Amino acid sequence: MSATTTSNRVLPGAEITAAARDYLKTEAGGAVLLLIATVTALVWVNSPFSDSYERLWETPFSLQLGDRVLSESLRHWVNDGLMTLFFLLVGLEIARELSIGEYRERRAVIAPALAALGGLVIPALVYLAVAGVDGPAAQGWGIAISTDTAFALGVLALVGPRCPNRLRIFLLALAIVDDVAAIGVIAAFYTDDVDLGALLVAGLLFGLLAALRASRIDHPAPYVLVAVALWLATYASGVHPTVAGVAMGLLFAAYVPGEDQLGRTRLLGQRFLSAPTAESARDVVRGVSSTVSANDRLTLRLHPVVSFAVVPLFALANAGVALDADALRTAATSTVAIGIVLGLVAGKLVGVVGGTWLALRLPAASFSGGVRWGQVTGVASVAGIGFTIALFITELAFEDPVLRQDAKIGILFGSLLAALVAIGVFRFLASRGGLCLPEEGAAELPELAGIPDPD
Repeated sequence: MSATTTSNRVLPGAEITAAARDYLKTEAGGAVLLLIATVTALVWVNSPFSDSYERLWETPFSLQLGDRVLSESLRHWVNDGLMTLFFLLVGLEIARELSIGEYRERRAVIAPALAALGGLVIPALVYLAVAGVDGPAAQGWGIAISTDTAFALGVLALVGPRCPNRLRIFLLALAIVDDVAAIGVIAAFYTDDVDLGALLVAGLLFGLLAALRASRIDHPAPYVLVAVALWLATYASGVHPTVAGVAMGLLFAAYVPGEDQLGRTRLLGQRFLSAPTAESARDVVRGVSSTVSANDRLTLRLHPVVSFAVVPLFALANAGVALDADALRTAATSTVAIGIVLGLVAGKLVGVVGGTWLALRLPAASFSGGVRWGQVTGVASVAGIGFTIALFITELAFEDPVLRQDAKIGILFGSLLAALVAIGVFRFLASRGGLCLPEEGAAELPELAGIPDPD
């Protein structure tokens, strides 16, 4: 897809927002801590102190209110509790992108959506072709569909610091659709028994949250109280409570402040300058805060916490897997491990490239910025880095500790191999001068050999 042949499919005036740049920077930075936590878990489990790893994460932690007790292991609290914040952030980012973000134009969503759809369906089919459609191993098909946004953006930051942000935005949009699908998979296929009464209560509480938003109530206290109750009701219903996190995030649409709001803020600032009292300072703070959407304010507070604390803690609690000779030998012949590796590496590559090719055959599709076929291939490769949600689904899919171990080894090796393939693709592009788009007026860069232009 050359610069000239895609020009009629690029939305005019598209530009990277400051919020999107901050999001990308935080995700890439969080990848470093995620990697450290993963390595720490692996070293810990494969050290003489391996027994202490499971003892720590299986330590019970209880909450009691009267006669009601909620007792789970520390790992369970991380996976079902803290990870709700991760999925809340996903919901906030989806709401932002669809309201004022890079993909507020529905035409721009088609290409990454179909690319993500291909990257979901093909890996699942590859996994099932290897593991079979019957038996306990078949439950792991959802593991191979996910993309770890932090690690993927970290690889892009590593191999392509001069690469256009449009490429990262394309990956981010693809990962968002991927996350939505993964949440749907968790809700539909990894939920056992559903308590309809508790689910009804959760639905009513979600309606109450929506009513609070519609009433433009800005104080955080009622939201926190209802959100905690919603989490408890969803947990009691049998539906995974992280689904509630996404649903809550979708309630908070982002918006650009209007001229009337900005004018009122300027007026409050002028009043403070003329009479710098504590009351006028409070009014300025409230006025400035009210001009920024709740989505932006929540994202600003949550994103560093999730990227630098929640997700690394999740990796520390779940990435520990024995890599001794026996474990590796078992995984080498395990259909679960082999299916995950092939699904992440080959399935994602074929699915994302195929989905993008199909999207650009549709007259309604457009790219938010120029992206070449070679770059799409690199993004398709890096999309095979499945880690956070892959580990998350592993805990839901398998009760057998051997299958869990095989799955985690498959995730580790599949993600590592996908990263190496992506680095190889981007280095090949850089050697041919095709990593970045040409400057305006520069000669057109050659296409990656072997991939036809869709036009």
